Amino acid sequence: MTAAPAGAAGAAAVAGAALPLVDYLPIATTMIALVFSAALFRRWGRRQSGPHLVWWAVGVLVYGVGTYLEASVTLFGWQEWRFRAWYISGALMGGAPLAQGTAYLLLARRTANRLTALLLAAIAVASAFALLNPIDYALVEPHRLTGGVFEWGWARAFSPFINLYAFGLLVGGAALSAWRFSRKAATRNRFLGNLLIAVGALLPGIGGTATRFGHTEVLYVTELIGLVLIYLGYRQATMKGAVFSGEIPVEFPDGKGEVVAS
Repeated sequence: MTAAPAGAAGAAAVAGAALPLVDYLPIATTMIALVFSAALFRRWGRRQSGPHLVWWAVGVLVYGVGTYLEASVTLFGWQEWRFRAWYISGALMGGAPLAQGTAYLLLARRTANRLTALLLAAIAVASAFALLNPIDYALVEPHRLTGGVFEWGWARAFSPFINLYAFGLLVGGAALSAWRFSRKAATRNRFLGNLLIAVGALLPGIGGTATRFGHTEVLYVTELIGLVLIYLGYRQATMKGAVFSGEIPVEFPDGKGEVVAS
């Protein structure tokens, strides 16, 4: 293992160097995540039901933690603790809590509980390896985050499986809901909302893949656009529906939508 460079916690370079504007996008993403997460927590507090809302609120908050750490590296430079925290919150947990929210919304409670236990176990094991994995400091870049600095490259194999699970539930669940709501004019707002959520959830996965090939800036762009689309989709899907042909869209306490005659 390459020795850590001098400086506080192994900082790779002095912060404040001139960087491209794209490197500052995580700051905006973090602010949006905080606003979005607060809105989800408020909605859950008003209803006091639906574990999916808690998972979504926590998921957006964790998403914001990951982008905050990206922003802090841009502003203050690479440090080991920031990198490890980013890898756990971003590479491993970026979409997982959001996906679990969708699991509780669309699947039976017992099935969702079992999936939660499996997911948390996988994240715990992967996080342990992320904390113990030696770092090759020769590969560290001053203001760029990448898992490529880990010496145990095999330990990075956990993240694709966790992210594939999250992708399948989050994007697939939103796409399925969009298709269901597309069949009635009265639920068109929910169709559009879920469509935006599906596209928004797809983008960070594309950015994460680009990061594995060294293009971290792509992740910063897709994280921001993706979260904005998810937020807009959420707002659209929770709008009070208009009445069409005597039908009224109703949202039940478990979060599922239905159309009933007026």
